[in-house]
Amino acid sequence: MGTELKGKNIVLGVCGGIAAYKSVELLRLLTKEGAKVRVLMTDNAKWFVGPGTFEALSGRPVCSNLFDHNDDAAIGHISWAEEAHAVVIAPATANFIGKIANGIADDALSTFMLAVTSTVLICPSMNTNMYLSPPLQRNLRTLAEDGLLIFDPDSGDLACGTHGPGRLPDPDVILDRLKASLSPRDFEGKRILVTAGPTQEPLDPVRFISNPSSGKMGYAIARIAEHRGADVTLIAGPVNLPKPYKVEVIRVRTAAEMADAVFQRFDNADVIVKTAAVSDYRPHTTAPQKIKKGEEELILKLVKNQDILKELGRRKTNQILVGFAAETQSLEKHAGEKLEKKNLDIIVGNLVNIPASGFQTDTNKVTLFFRNGTQEDLPVMEKEEVAQILLDRISDIMGG
Repeated sequence: MGTELKGKNIVLGVCGGIAAYKSVELLRLLTKEGAKVRVLMTDNAKWFVGPGTFEALSGRPVCSNLFDHNDDAAIGHISWAEEAHAVVIAPATANFIGKIANGIADDALSTFMLAVTSTVLICPSMNTNMYLSPPLQRNLRTLAEDGLLIFDPDSGDLACGTHGPGRLPDPDVILDRLKASLSPRDFEGKRILVTAGPTQEPLDPVRFISNPSSGKMGYAIARIAEHRGADVTLIAGPVNLPKPYKVEVIRVRTAAEMADAVFQRFDNADVIVKTAAVSDYRPHTTAPQKIKKGEEELILKLVKNQDILKELGRRKTNQILVGFAAETQSLEKHAGEKLEKKNLDIIVGNLVNIPASGFQTDTNKVTLFFRNGTQEDLPVMEKEEVAQILLDRISDIMGG
């Protein structure tokens, strides 16, 4: 959960399509993010999901009829347009798209749309042939020219039996695009390289040396940077996280593979944020077959891996370089030493042996150490919130 939607007034418009059931989950996600959501439905949408479901989840009355004078929502729906920070129409049917593309206002939702001045995200969902038809595509172009954001549907098997574009994207993806639409675009045109997750150094075909890094911090930074307009490449060790939308992901396993991937892309990056927990050592040799149980003691010979961050600091010219320091003690001392030795602009330090910080958690408790000797202590917060603040500070450096 991030900060983009906290306290925001979001209007969810629901049209009469089979995908209307996904709007229920989208509403749940929006409220979980802290948004204040109002729902407008067409009459046809009520054939698929009842207004009571949306009212229960949003805690607010649903508007579907302009002339029901017993409904406060019907009377006040124009004020919703003035208060809205963003509007999402999901699903948006061919009929509704045609209406708003041509200024037709013959029900509550289409009338509301003529009064909206905020960001509008249109999520088409319909039969493939309907979606590909020239009139529908013409209407979508009109809406795009009017400044509305059109979210292309997914392709696949549809309820009507056809296969192709027309499926409403998953609610979490729609949520992600809404967040992006409300984010500042201060990294537009910038290329950001992020590393995330652990590395694995194989002992034999079934065992390896690694660490508990989940990759959540690096993925959060990559996702928020994309929201803010950056062209993002994420180099990730073995993690179990969904690919951030519109982010190039390079999968690696070992420290050597991560080093190669980073060095190949370093010169083209404006900002490098290295959150990956790279193994400091690897086995001197990797057994070609599984090491069988034998003596009471087994001695492993380890050799040092290349210090990727230190090498980046040596190579950097005008790039901004950010590192992470996961420590168990003496945070300020160790982070300060790394900041200087590795020629960093910022190092993000955290103690991984406290419950709310470090590996596997959704929150983090970090201190930012800056090249000029200052530092900024942050409270425990969601990792997406940490990512926002870190990117704010990087933006300050770029602007300075």
